[in-house]
Amino acid sequence: MNGDPVIEVRGVCKSVQDATGELTILEDIDLSVEAGSSLAIIGASGSGKSTLLGLMAGLDSATSGSIQLLGNELTELGEDERAALRNGTVGFVFQSFQLMPHLTALENVALPLELRGGLSSREAFARAGKLLERVGLGQRTRHYPRLLSGGEQQRVALARAFVTHPAVLFADEPTGSLDAATGHAVIDLMFEMNRGNDATLVLVTHDIELARRCDVTVTIEAGRLVRGESGVALSR
Repeated sequence: MNGDPVIEVRGVCKSVQDATGELTILEDIDLSVEAGSSLAIIGASGSGKSTLLGLMAGLDSATSGSIQLLGNELTELGEDERAALRNGTVGFVFQSFQLMPHLTALENVALPLELRGGLSSREAFARAGKLLERVGLGQRTRHYPRLLSGGEQQRVALARAFVTHPAVLFADEPTGSLDAATGHAVIDLMFEMNRGNDATLVLVTHDIELARRCDVTVTIEAGRLVRGESGVALSR
């Protein structure tokens, strides 16, 4: 960690319209994440933690407030501009894996490189193959997701997330679909790869043990950030 923030959230609110009127999901969130650190966001289902993750990653827009990601003010960017920023600088790992079912493990991992451009197909597949070797799937490169176990699919997703050498990795309940033993193995691998890539990790989890492995833990209750642990500085 070098002390420089890669994510800064200031006074962020998120609300949506439902059948009863305006529903507030997040209210007056202030948070910063240092480069190279790991942050866990915990809270009950429906507390707003996944919404906050999506806002920090530029997957959604805040109703008000300021969010800076890697020095870019997300609230000033359109959807296409946010997508361009994410491409190559941000990696994602989701509970549901979100692999492309019609692509092999190797093709799934190479896909972000092909979308970004700048490498030949041979170079993209070579890099993807090395990462699959690193996550222990060197013999499964030609398998489609339906032929892989949940743990294997999540390891493919990890390889895909890191193939572009992202500055920030966002993980939303990365072990939620896995049994305890498999989940622990995947988490060990995620932290190992995160350290090896000197990336910043931001994850949402219900798992307190997983949260304690992070440098900083914050808790959201009913859309408000109420507690910080491990030295996180909250301005409110």
